[in-house]
Amino acid sequence: MPHRYESGGMADRAALIRGIGGTRAARYRRRSPPATRACGYRLGLRIGEALYLVDLGYGACRQLTLAGFGFERLRAGFITHLHSDHIADLGTLLLYGWYAGLCEVPRPVRLFGPGPRPSYRNGDTGELPGFTETLGRMLHAYATDIEDRIIDNARRPPEEVLDSTDIPLPDSLGFDPHTRVAPDMEPLPVYRDEHVEVSAVLVWHAPMAPAFAFRFDTAHGSVVFSGDTGPCANLVRLARGADVLVHEVIDEHWIQRGYGGATHPAAAAMLAHHTTAHTSIPDAGRIAAESGVHTLVLTHFVPGHNPQPRWHEAADTFHGRLVVGADLDRIPLH
Repeated sequence: MPHRYESGGMADRAALIRGIGGTRAARYRRRSPPATRACGYRLGLRIGEALYLVDLGYGACRQLTLAGFGFERLRAGFITHLHSDHIADLGTLLLYGWYAGLCEVPRPVRLFGPGPRPSYRNGDTGELPGFTETLGRMLHAYATDIEDRIIDNARRPPEEVLDSTDIPLPDSLGFDPHTRVAPDMEPLPVYRDEHVEVSAVLVWHAPMAPAFAFRFDTAHGSVVFSGDTGPCANLVRLARGADVLVHEVIDEHWIQRGYGGATHPAAAAMLAHHTTAHTSIPDAGRIAAESGVHTLVLTHFVPGHNPQPRWHEAADTFHGRLVVGADLDRIPLH
């Protein structure tokens, strides 16, 4: 069967607004011409006039504006995990959004993300902040600026425009950040409004935990966002029968060239992480095929400077529609 791949197309009633990047994106950005430079991980879903975000990597708020969307349309945001390349623009959501329509939202924007976990380095004696506390600490760092903007610029206080929630995990699930970061599970309901139902599962991005994938079911189609993960049965279960799977991808050959055979502990650690907590090009295709989705959209490219034909090799293991596009592409759900 011939390979079928394409870049993003025009948007329809419901469409993805795509951001790309990866943990190496900033390092390699200088090698690309300005027109192709990508920002951090950020994906959006537009349903009619409503807008939903998945993750807020660096530059996400600026890119949203460049895509032609005002923050007054934002209904909810969903954070897959708390690595910096996925939350760097979290504080900016308020500070930038204030001047790009956020003050006009009719109700606070709902934000969801992972809860706290024990500290690995301190023998589980301390707890690391979850999403809600992380957002609070970010805003606290800008407390002086925030107070002055409220007083001097008549901006609405954070609690009037943002409402954050840690996604609860049932005790019966048996989640353990050390030994069971992604136990077999059925999708958990997270959010619902008149446009969309959002559900989530835990995925494998150890040692980062909890880490989530999200599914959006709408009247116009369904889309699943993998977040960062290695191959994971929970993700296949979540994506089964969806129209679109947006999946992270890493070039396994590049990782082996860069770190394979290295004896330095840091290099060995990088090799182990990237080969277990991320997904190779052929595995991304296999996961899409096993899920039965119609379209696979690759994102979060590592390395960010790879030639595009390398990513197209996912078509060797997935024979549906494969999208390898650029930042700010708009991709219809059908």
